[in-house]
Amino acid sequence: MATTPIESAPVLRALPDSFPREGAVEIEIEEGVPVLRASIAVRERIEALLDKQRGSRLSDDEEQELDRYEEVDDYLSFLNRLSRNIILSATPK
Repeated sequence: MATTPIESAPVLRALPDSFPREGAVEIEIEEGVPVLRASIAVRERIEALLDKQRGSRLSDDEEQELDRYEEVDDYLSFLNRLSRNIILSATPK
């Protein structure tokens, strides 16, 4: 049985200060696989930062906040890929 190398996990240095401690992540099922997504509130905050960035310059704190949200997104994407690969590899063909 061939094994697939596991990529290294992204590093989360810290969560954004505006990151809600409850309800920040939603779980959906796609093709029998759980998928983690940022909640609507988190997505709205990210969109507000991106809109402000398009229209003007973000403050240093806002830039750091947006960078941290990007790290969270990278981490959720990693977990989603990992769980999908595990579930699909365990499913008989």
